[in-house]
Amino acid sequence: FSTNVFKSSRILSLNDLHNVDGAKKERIRWGRGTGSGRGKLCGYGHQKSFSTPRAFEGGQTPIYKTKPKIGFYNYTHRELEHVNLYKIQQFIDMGRLVVKPNELITVRDLIECGIISNAKEGVKILAHGKEKLVTPIHLEVSFASKEAIKAVESIGGTITCVHFTPLSLRALIKPYKFELLPKRARPSPKIMDYYLSGERCGYLSPEIQLRNMNLFGYITSENKYALDHENYMNYKRYQLQLQRNEILANKPLLADYNKII
Repeated sequence: FSTNVFKSSRILSLNDLHNVDGAKKERIRWGRGTGSGRGKLCGYGHQKSFSTPRAFEGGQTPIYKTKPKIGFYNYTHRELEHVNLYKIQQFIDMGRLVVKPNELITVRDLIECGIISNAKEGVKILAHGKEKLVTPIHLEVSFASKEAIKAVESIGGTITCVHFTPLSLRALIKPYKFELLPKRARPSPKIMDYYLSGERCGYLSPEIQLRNMNLFGYITSENKYALDHENYMNYKRYQLQLQRNEILANKPLLADYNKII
């Protein structure tokens, strides 16, 4: 057996590796003169367009511009969460919504019990299933229909319609996110008449203000929650002060320990 086979210079090595013929195509060199076949305008003509708009119709007036506009966008429209009376009674029967005497049920209570998941622009009470409502309740919401107001008041309850902005709603739902609780804004002139109307249970109506002062001791939940938030922040500051004093009390011990080391 001869060993000359292993001494051949044709053994495959790294410097002999190369692509198979046709595996790699050389890129087209654009704009290298008219004699190159792809020179001057590079095959795109005098009006190159990288991307054509979807509604482009070759230069003629597009169809969406030839047709008239219908309707308008209402900038004052608000996406409200609608809550029916039968659903409130259903959650009361399940024990998920606790009705306390002479206390308002606010948007925060409706979210905590699970009737609604979120209320970025307000809550409106509707009268669907009003015959099932048997528990007197005191609601504080953004809007309420006339039928819903009549149904609630007929069994000894009340409704107070209060103006909420997204900021005031966030302060009501998550007050712990605010160092200073922002005050609620007054309604704009377009909806001022609604909140001044006693028939619609507006909180700016004198008769509604007098009624709420006699029943609850305050007109809206803003006064009550502002006091609760102040007490919460005082307790939080007190806890931070205790932690600070504890750290300062341990500082000399740490200094002595460092000297010994």
